[in-house]
Amino acid sequence: MAADRGVYSTRSLSPDTWDDFARLVEANNGVWGGCWCMGFHSEGLSKSRTAADNRRAKQAHVRTKTVHQILVYAGDECVGWCQYGSPAELPNIKNPGAYTSELVELPDWRIGCIFTGKGRRGSGVARAAVSAALDAMRADGGGLVEAYPEQVEGRAPQQGAYFHTGPETLFEQFGFTRDRQIAKWRWVMRLRLDV
Repeated sequence: MAADRGVYSTRSLSPDTWDDFARLVEANNGVWGGCWCMGFHSEGLSKSRTAADNRRAKQAHVRTKTVHQILVYAGDECVGWCQYGSPAELPNIKNPGAYTSELVELPDWRIGCIFTGKGRRGSGVARAAVSAALDAMRADGGGLVEAYPEQVEGRAPQQGAYFHTGPETLFEQFGFTRDRQIAKWRWVMRLRLDV
């Protein structure tokens, strides 16, 4: 799969790469307090679910092959990822009421969480992850892809969990365009992938 200027390589999250993913999550406090990248899955996140519950649920998705996630590597170290999947696989998105109020066509694919480990942010990890995820979606038939990034223009600098779906500028680099606004700073952006 694609890498960012030869610096990174990518692999799919699978039972074979689970330990690499788990090391990165554990080194980053379970990712945003223990979500283990479960927010978009059908189980979602709730106060009644612990980080250990989320870890078990994510590993179950990996075992049953109900997760699509591209891991980014610097050498042998997993340094980030991009989660994607069908709306059935990733049914939970923020601002669902605003999302459905103007929905005309469900996408074939959704890009959920994007994460870069500490010490690697701003070095192209997210770009490599999204690039490889788009390649994987294209290889699986292409179609309409949605992302739900945060607007950065006209706003004070943000960091951390605010960007768990990535900045709008990242998706613009790949040709995504705004479809509709679903929160003050959040947009539905779309790209049609041809095969």
